Amino acid sequence: MLLAIPFPAWLKPEIIPGLPFRWYGLMYIFAFGAAFLVYRRQVRERHFPMTEDELTSLFFWCIMGLLLGARIFATLVYETTDIYRRQPWLIFWPFRDGRFTGLMGMSYHGGAIGGTLGIIICSAVKRWDAREIGDMYAASIPLGYTFGRLGNFINGELYGRVTTGPLGMLFPNATPLPAGETWVQEAAAKTGIPISGADAWINLPRHPSQLYEALLEGLVAWFITWMIRNRKPYKGFLFGIYFVLYGFFRIVVEYFREPDEDLGYPIEFIKSAIPPNPALSHPLLSFSTGQLLSFLMIFLACIWLVIASRLPDREPIRVYPAAAKIARDTKNKAEREEDRKKQRKLRKKLR
Repeated sequence: MLLAIPFPAWLKPEIIPGLPFRWYGLMYIFAFGAAFLVYRRQVRERHFPMTEDELTSLFFWCIMGLLLGARIFATLVYETTDIYRRQPWLIFWPFRDGRFTGLMGMSYHGGAIGGTLGIIICSAVKRWDAREIGDMYAASIPLGYTFGRLGNFINGELYGRVTTGPLGMLFPNATPLPAGETWVQEAAAKTGIPISGADAWINLPRHPSQLYEALLEGLVAWFITWMIRNRKPYKGFLFGIYFVLYGFFRIVVEYFREPDEDLGYPIEFIKSAIPPNPALSHPLLSFSTGQLLSFLMIFLACIWLVIASRLPDREPIRVYPAAAKIARDTKNKAEREEDRKKQRKLRKKLR
């Protein structure tokens, strides 16, 4: 009897088979939409002096920074060939061999860098407090991140290591493993996977690590930051805490996730003894690229928390003065009236 969860046969990367519309891309739209709605709620409940147009503009430029950072960082860190050095236009070219593939490969850590730069630049231009903007982002982004990992799950990518536990899932695109190895035979026997011969290659159950990440780095991190958003001790606190939470959860989940085959473990203090195959074992003192970047993220976030706690004007503002809300509403009203005047003039010209 098969002791593994089959990957849903009806779940395909394409929304409509044969058309270049994929669930992964749609998940990004859901992600940005969810983060936008949560951010707008914070702006309204705090009476933050920001118009709807300014909010939309802020999100647009931060999303552009996030996407640019995520894509460029992925090609620099996770691509071991020199294809992008020789053909840099391919970084943003969504076609391969005449077929639409989308942008294959995005890095969270690169997206965090690009998004942070977007926050800093937009805040400087609009003369907002970047610490306040970052805090509201910290209580918004994790919920959107959940959809990104669901997109990875639908694509059947970034799956975890081999497991014989009850959560093991058979991903159709997982790398097959040689049945001639003892540990593969033992795992197949425990999970009821048939082996046709010693020279066969078989697919074994894997941890659905994408769902682990969606839960921990997405929902749990969002819930924590959301619940303490009105209890932060100083400006910039949520921004630092979010990156600490994400980095910690990412380090934990990486022990269940199979590292990139061409990268492996950049740092191995103790080599794996049984057997040295990243599909099966992840020694406690061996660290993947994602873990190393997360350690660095936690370190920088802790430095930021110390700095933010000592900056001038650090006292948090729970709700901005009513005057700010009145000014914002007046500005919105003036903009709407201006739009009405333009529409009336346009209608007169068309008569």
